[in-house]
Order: sequence, then structure tokens, then C-alpha cells
Amino acid sequence: MMTKNINKSWSFGGKIPKIFEKHIEKSVPSYLVGHNLILKLSEYFVEDNSLIYDIGCSTGNLLKKLSKYVKKKNVNFYGIEIEKKMFQYAKSNLRNSKIKLLNKDINKIKLKKSNLIISYYTLQFIPTSIRQDVVNKIYNSLNWGSALIMFEKIRGNDARFENILNSLYLEFKHENKFSKKHIYDKAKSLRGVMGPFSDNGNLGLLKRAGFKDIQTIQQHLCFKGYLCIK
Repeated sequence: MMTKNINKSWSFGGKIPKIFEKHIEKSVPSYLVGHNLILKLSEYFVEDNSLIYDIGCSTGNLLKKLSKYVKKKNVNFYGIEIEKKMFQYAKSNLRNSKIKLLNKDINKIKLKKSNLIISYYTLQFIPTSIRQDVVNKIYNSLNWGSALIMFEKIRGNDARFENILNSLYLEFKHENKFSKKHIYDKAKSLRGVMGPFSDNGNLGLLKRAGFKDIQTIQQHLCFKGYLCIK
């Protein structure tokens, strides 16, 4: 459903931005539920003159919702998107809004002091060799008492749990009318592109960066949300 041929390595470029939202809602369980949860959680951390980052903002839809939801004064919204085609789509989607978009690599920019950082199924696409560096950067940029909201696809903590989670997720995709060929081709195209960690692996990243207060806020099979307060 994403493209007619996805045998090549996965990319968020090409025609993907135009069909991204429609696809992802069927591919990621409770995708929009996660959006709504982030909106409500923002109330605990966003104050007047706050700064919010969405790392890997894709189409910009979450930031658009957030900018309308937040009622505090002088809040700065930043979306970071490395894929040029997706960035251009987000720029068009957010035309005439107060959201600032950056077509940059998160590992190569300096983050300003912030009150809320969102990573919504983004970290899993960052190379494992620099993933810790990125989480460190996020932690260091947050003001004390501010938060990272992070959602990730996760692996099972051992082979048995991985088999259970993966089997049920395949059933979920079949129920959403994805063909067996599409599921196989998509999985093949993501090799070397997406590298989910286990829950324990993600917690290790967060704790090594300095986060001590970490709470699960949502989980549906192998898709999990974390609230991490500095």
C-alpha cells in the first residue's frame, strides 16, 4: 500500500510523504491515540515562553495539533526532519503556522534549552552507533523538570517474547488488509534502515543519558511510549 515496489531499502522520500499518514495509521497500532496522549501530557510541561521540539516530525501533523492545543503564551515549536521530501511536504502542510521547520540531521545541530521534546517512532531509524549520542543531546537540552516523550517499536526481551509480539503484529497487519507480499517486501526493505531495541535496550539508553524518572505511558504489542522527566 505504500508503493507498488518496495524491494529497495526503505526511504521516507519519493511519493511516501503524500500517503504516509494513511499508511501509518494502519501499520502502527494506536498511532493517533499516541498523538492525543502527547497533547494531554504537554499540559504538565509547557509553560509560557516554552520551547518544544519534535524530532523526526514527518508530515508535521502532530506539531500542527500541538500548536493548536497549547494555550500558553509565546511557545516556540520546532520540527526537525532530515528527509528532504518529507521536510518539503511538512513545510507545505504547516504553511502560515508559527512552527519552525529544520531540514537537519539531529546529530549535527545544537538544540536550544527546551521544555518538551518528542521523538515519535524516530529513534529506531537513527544508526545504533550514534543513538546514545542523540539521547545524551536530548537530555542535556532539556530544562530541569522538563520531559522527553518517546515512542518506539521494540523487540521482545528474549526470543520467546519476540516471537509472540511479532506473530500478533503480523496478525494486526493482515487484519488491516496488508497482503503477505507487502508485509514481506516491507520487512526486507527495512533491513539496515530500522533497528528497534528491546525495552531493556531503550531503558539503558535513557538511563545512561541521565534520565532517572521514566514511566511507560502506552504499549500495544511491540509499540511502546515512554515519558522521561529530567
